[in-house]
Amino acid sequence: MNAPNSTHSSAEREQELAQLQQALPQDGVPLVISPDVYRSQRLPPRQVVTRKWPVLHAGSVPEFDPRQWRFRIFGLVEQPWECTYEEFLRLPRVRVLGDMHCVTRWSKLGNLWEGVSTRTVLEQVRVLPQARYVLVHCEHGFTTNLPLEDFLGEDCLFAWKHNGELLTPDHGYPLRLVVPRLYAWKSAKWARGIELLAEDRPGFWESWENGGYHMRGDPWTEQRFRER
Repeated sequence: MNAPNSTHSSAEREQELAQLQQALPQDGVPLVISPDVYRSQRLPPRQVVTRKWPVLHAGSVPEFDPRQWRFRIFGLVEQPWECTYEEFLRLPRVRVLGDMHCVTRWSKLGNLWEGVSTRTVLEQVRVLPQARYVLVHCEHGFTTNLPLEDFLGEDCLFAWKHNGELLTPDHGYPLRLVVPRLYAWKSAKWARGIELLAEDRPGFWESWENGGYHMRGDPWTEQRFRER
């Protein structure tokens, strides 16, 4: 895919999207366009477009053993749920076109993700009515927190492909959460589970010990850090 412009007319945008649709495999997998793609100005304040994809994470890249890998949904659900990687891949797929904005001020526009929507994943359980937040659990004990409403955005998914290719391990393979409308630290790599919560709880980067990043992380209002 050609790198998109951060500003262009609605006609140019529609032409780009039509070309993308024609280039995709005709395999019945739906395409979701993140609402931010339709903005006349796609670059949030104080961000710079990059054509590269910087690698940023805490700790080492984990080993992946599909025989041992499990994904869990637990917390405020009627009945916990667990599956293997093979079972996860058999869930209905979706493609999402969205932008990525890192809190370190780079933005990568026009990413095509493929995986399973967060909505489809949560349909595997019955969420209790008091649940308002999620804590996504990942390898090495890493976590990130999100309001349930943000987590269930139409453009949010657990992905294993990016721009038609499998994610590389340093970008989150075998499974990465993708939340295009929040800063990229919320798009946690190496996801292994979802915990449903009634109250918000800081994840790894949101904790004061690891930087005190914002509990939500909206790039358009520059929610970079928590207030003490």
